[in-house]
Amino acid sequence: MDIIVCVKRVPVTQEVDLEIDSTKKDIKKDMLAYMINEWDNYAIEEAVSIKEKIGGSVSAITVGYEDDEEVLRRCLAMGADRAIHIDPEGRELDPYLISKILYQVIKDMPYDLILTGVQAEDSNDGMVGIMLAEHLGIPHSAVVNSLEIENGRAKIKVELEGGVDEISRIELPALLSIQTGINEPRYVSIMGIRKAAKKELKVIPLSDFGLAEEELSPWTTIEELFLPPETKGAEILEGDPDAIAEQIIKIIKEKGVNL
Repeated sequence: MDIIVCVKRVPVTQEVDLEIDSTKKDIKKDMLAYMINEWDNYAIEEAVSIKEKIGGSVSAITVGYEDDEEVLRRCLAMGADRAIHIDPEGRELDPYLISKILYQVIKDMPYDLILTGVQAEDSNDGMVGIMLAEHLGIPHSAVVNSLEIENGRAKIKVELEGGVDEISRIELPALLSIQTGINEPRYVSIMGIRKAAKKELKVIPLSDFGLAEEELSPWTTIEELFLPPETKGAEILEGDPDAIAEQIIKIIKEKGVNL
């Protein structure tokens, strides 16, 4: 079973006062800590667990810069066999272009299963995995929180809305985006990371793919980032149900809604 996992290094933004940078297209990141994208951490754990159960190999791939190799070393320490770092060489990236770059690498690799996190923690988009599957022309499923390999197929449980789960089977090769809770990612020790330094980590410049300039243009661009405006706190309505209903109707009318 050959498994590929796409991972990303993201800034830690929880409990931090974020500031917009001078371009107004990104946040200031120079003082932020970085870590592996949470959902990708579950994906690499699932891949390694499958390898331990039925054999095979696990390859971790990231699109990013030299500092982003940190997450690849973590993947190797968790049990991945090899890692690939694709250097975008200063290119502006969006989800579509990232999926296209990943396709250039993966299309020539042996694989039975490709795993991604269900979304990116920094941009909150969940498009890369699904677009990658479309580039490769393989089946895909998103928000997977249970996975079993059986007779050339994957039995999966997918989280739907309203607390409902769907169980289905998908033919391999396939791409699955992994939801939190599918497993408990293993602890990675400093010693494990040092040992991982001896494993293969291949660096591929984007220029090696020979893509035309028009193929490297992002499909989406950020015009401006801004913090949400401060608003007043919640208004508590008091009184009996009839009085509260009258207050709600008055507020709705004041907001310009025609009843």
